[in-house]
Amino acid sequence: MKPEKHTEQKTSGPRRVVAIVGRPNVGKSALFNRLAGRRLAIVHEEAGVTRDRLVVEVEFGNERFELIDTGGIGYIDKAEQKDSISAGIRSQVEAAIEDAAVIILLVDVTTGQLPLDVEVARLLHASDRPVLLAANKCDHEGLDSQIGEFQTFGFQSFPISALHRRGLEELFGAAAVLLPEAMEPSIVDPLKVAIIGRPNAGKSSFINRLIRNDRVIVSEIPGTTRDSVEVPFFIGRGVTARHYLLIDTAGVRRRGKVKDAVERFSIFRTEKSIELSDVVVLVVDATEGPKGRDKRLAALVEEKEKGCIILVTKWDLVDDTEMTQRTYGKDLGIALPFLRHVPIIFASSETGYNIRKCIEAIDYVASQVSQEFGTGVLNRIIEECVVRNPPPLVKNKRLKIYYCTQIDTRPVRIKLFVNNPVLVTANYRKYLINKLRATFGLEGAPVVLHFTRRRPQNVEG
Repeated sequence: MKPEKHTEQKTSGPRRVVAIVGRPNVGKSALFNRLAGRRLAIVHEEAGVTRDRLVVEVEFGNERFELIDTGGIGYIDKAEQKDSISAGIRSQVEAAIEDAAVIILLVDVTTGQLPLDVEVARLLHASDRPVLLAANKCDHEGLDSQIGEFQTFGFQSFPISALHRRGLEELFGAAAVLLPEAMEPSIVDPLKVAIIGRPNAGKSSFINRLIRNDRVIVSEIPGTTRDSVEVPFFIGRGVTARHYLLIDTAGVRRRGKVKDAVERFSIFRTEKSIELSDVVVLVVDATEGPKGRDKRLAALVEEKEKGCIILVTKWDLVDDTEMTQRTYGKDLGIALPFLRHVPIIFASSETGYNIRKCIEAIDYVASQVSQEFGTGVLNRIIEECVVRNPPPLVKNKRLKIYYCTQIDTRPVRIKLFVNNPVLVTANYRKYLINKLRATFGLEGAPVVLHFTRRRPQNVEG
């Protein structure tokens, strides 16, 4: 079983998604990590930011599907959800169930059947999704007989051990049979990735290292790349292959140093490449740190509403022993406030350090900008946000949010029907976006909220 991060590919038909659900401490994360490997490391400015609903793509034999890990369900009855964390986990689990084609209910044979297991099973019966029961911690055959008490749930059951990889082939073999048919990805519409940055930041060297070929000219002379160079690239073969179009762009210089029409056109082409891309990689030279032009590019990425990762190149050349990736990441968050929500990858094109992780990060962000959320789940989250923190008064009037729904992906767009869009303050918009991120993650993905007036009958606003 080869772990792979999620990739954005043009497919049709139902999504191939397997969700792991269960009460706390049954080993969901252990099973998820065993199949998907460690989660992509992301440096955030804020400490303690945790996303409880993780999504990666895994390859099982010739089958490729998304795997979702969820937080442990501690309460079933909403009246018993005593804090915002429990309510948030419940919302994430509901989103995972709604997305899933197959659900794995994980239980613990060492504790036996608990009342909360029964309640989770009842919730899954109501979901009308195919469910497989996995009895975890069956570390040897002598424990397999204890699975019997869980068979009263009425689901096909499998004894497994996430720790020892025991029984996983049978479990996920059965899950693969229940998934929708895989569709061949379209090579004619690959994932478009724009590589942007200042001159000599290492954009061309990164592409050459990635494809293991001197496809793009590398020179110490700033401005060597004048046009946007498109480089087709793929990983894997057949139905599991991921196809990319890497776009190496001209380095953006300070406006005062743009001296001729060719260079001005190069800058225009860079901006156009960002506009046409699915994901943008902003390359920052580790030895120089972020400059004014990096801020300009970060603002442009935000303006164009693109998924993004920050690639800090030449990390092997940083000789400051006190400079760590975490401290550098915090400094980047301060210098580039537009992109505080994006993954940061530290790499070296010279040594190959983290080059593979860059592709994993690109795939990961591509999956985030294409996330789809159920209308019911979104409305519950927004309702919880309003209850927890009501909108402020604006000229003695208060914003009322009646209903919301997702209207698009790439980027994630959500329309909210309200009494008066003028009452939406910048801080409250930011608050709602931050709460959506806290629930769904959405690292690297812009979230765009559209407020539309709607005056319900017999409601004053």
